[in-house]
Amino acid sequence: MKRRKVSFRCGELKLEGEYYLPGGDGLFPAAVVCHPHPLYGGSMDNNVVRAISRALVERGMGALVFNFRGVGGSEGGFDGGRGEQDDVRSAMDWLRGQAEVDGERTGLVGYSFGATVALAVASSDERVKALALVSLPLMDRVQIEQAKSQLGNRGMPKLLVCGGEDFVVPPGAVGQVGEGVDSMEVRVIPGADHFWWGNEETVAHTVADFLRRYIG
Repeated sequence: MKRRKVSFRCGELKLEGEYYLPGGDGLFPAAVVCHPHPLYGGSMDNNVVRAISRALVERGMGALVFNFRGVGGSEGGFDGGRGEQDDVRSAMDWLRGQAEVDGERTGLVGYSFGATVALAVASSDERVKALALVSLPLMDRVQIEQAKSQLGNRGMPKLLVCGGEDFVVPPGAVGQVGEGVDSMEVRVIPGADHFWWGNEETVAHTVADFLRRYIG
C-alpha cells in the first residue's frame, strides 16, 4: 500500500488529506471518504474512516481522506455542513485529477456527519458513480424524508449501513429511507453502535465490497 500526505485548495482555503493507493501500477478506481462531526472530535484519523480506507486499498481501490475546513491542518472554520459540501467537491476534483485514478470510476463515502455532507453532494454530482453512507443521522421524520428525497435524485448504486444499536438511527429508520429508492442497498449490522468500536472491520468490509462491485 502506498500512502502520502497531500493538500488541495477549496476556494481560498487549503485542506489537508492523505492519499492511499494499492501497490503496483495501473488505473485505479477510487473514493473520497468523509469523516464525522468536527465539533465532536471527528477528523480523518477516525477509526471508521481509517478502516474503510484500508479495506478499499485491499480491494484494489484508491482512497482520499481529508480534514474538513477548520479541522487539524485544514484552514477555515466549521460551516454547519454548507461549506463542507464544497470541501467534498474539491476533494473529488483533486482525486479525479490524479494520473493513476480512473475518473469514470470514482465513489464517495461518508460516516455520520460526513454521510450527511456526502449525500448532499452526491444527489447532484454526476462524478459520484457509487455512494456509501455509514450511520447517516436519521433522528426524526424531517431527516428521514430529506434523506429519502436526496437518495432518489440519482440512480447510481447506493448503500446505507448502520449498527443495530445505533442511538442516532432509530429502529426501522433505514428501512423507511430505502423504501422505493432505486439501486439502494440497506445493511444493519447487529450489535454495532454509532461509533463502531470493535466492529470497524465489519463496516469497512461491507462498504469496500459494495464499492468493489460497482466501481471496482
